Amino acid sequence: MSLPTITEARDLLPQLRDLRRSLHQNPETGLDLTWTQARVEQAIEDLDVEVTRGAALRSLAVVLRGGRRPHAGAQAVLLRADMDALPVAEATGFEFAATNGKMHACGHDLHTAGLVGALRLLHPHREQLAGDVVFMFQPGEEQGNGAELMLNEGVLEIAGSEVIAAYGVHVSPDQELGHLYSKPGSYMASFGRMLISVRGKGGHASRPHTARDPIQVGAAMVGHLQEYVTRRFDIFDPVVVTVGQFNAGTAPNVIPDRAELAVGVRTFSEPTAARVEKELPELVRGIAAAHGLTAEVRYETLLPPTVNDDAENDFYRETFSDLFGEDRVSLVLNPKAGSEDFAHVLRAVPGSYGHLGVAMPDTVPEEQESNHSPRARHNDDALADHALFLAHLAARRLEKAQ
Repeated sequence: MSLPTITEARDLLPQLRDLRRSLHQNPETGLDLTWTQARVEQAIEDLDVEVTRGAALRSLAVVLRGGRRPHAGAQAVLLRADMDALPVAEATGFEFAATNGKMHACGHDLHTAGLVGALRLLHPHREQLAGDVVFMFQPGEEQGNGAELMLNEGVLEIAGSEVIAAYGVHVSPDQELGHLYSKPGSYMASFGRMLISVRGKGGHASRPHTARDPIQVGAAMVGHLQEYVTRRFDIFDPVVVTVGQFNAGTAPNVIPDRAELAVGVRTFSEPTAARVEKELPELVRGIAAAHGLTAEVRYETLLPPTVNDDAENDFYRETFSDLFGEDRVSLVLNPKAGSEDFAHVLRAVPGSYGHLGVAMPDTVPEEQESNHSPRARHNDDALADHALFLAHLAARRLEKAQ
């Protein structure tokens, strides 16, 4: 089987770098990425592919047909890149920095350019592919749940062939350039949001016994939530609870009727995510009732945990190692506490996700800003390796399935 080479990828690098910097200068947020969608289409307009635009969002699902599709039971591999930016005013100092109050502070400009690169690398070798490749260009990862919307619009069925595996890469500006980091199993956290309204009885601050103080009860909830998760959940399958908002009261001599809390909850496995969704609202209501108050609670699981299939993650890391050497692959010990909506895809299809280091070589670790910082400086020198890795994941996985 003929596969794209490192030389082909290196030759493509200037084109990918230009695309990345163009995307970086023109960031868009959310689901309506009109300019970004058009720019990606322009970058692939000369290729023999099938392009489907999203209906509820400005997505692109691109199918590259393989010339060696099996006669019975066609198969496909999905590769994904998110395209949206963040509402962050850029402070990188790049010559190509954005000036519209938005920023590719999470590196999605590199994700998009890397996926375009994988498509361009595979295209000359398409007659050798043992199946189809679906390229998922997704808006709304940061806000909008774009992955789930694309699933609802049929991205897994768009090729008319079974998607047997799905892969993605996330870049990290504070990890070593050109190094891959990943692990099997639980890899990134779920994210849940709990909104609490504690209903009490207002009164004069000098006579608290005649009132039902929602601030005191809300404060008790803050402490008990932390204690509960440390005593009821396995320390090796942890729960991270953060009360990010606590709003109540208008004056120091007034006990208010109500207190409002907003709580972020992160877990690392599906069973634990299901438990917290049931048990934490019960705890909060119980605390309120114990003090003679009531609590209205709304819990939403916004993102499930990102869980890598064990066998697919082995293949993922082995492919990178074979291309670039074992010394550039790190098997990480612990999952990341951030969340990722590619989790929806990995719920539906076995696959793997990981992080590619894109730190600037001239900055010491103490000065390397992480994703979402207005000063996050992502290096595009790794784009050729990024694209080649994705291309080989698809081609080798299709061949493996023969």
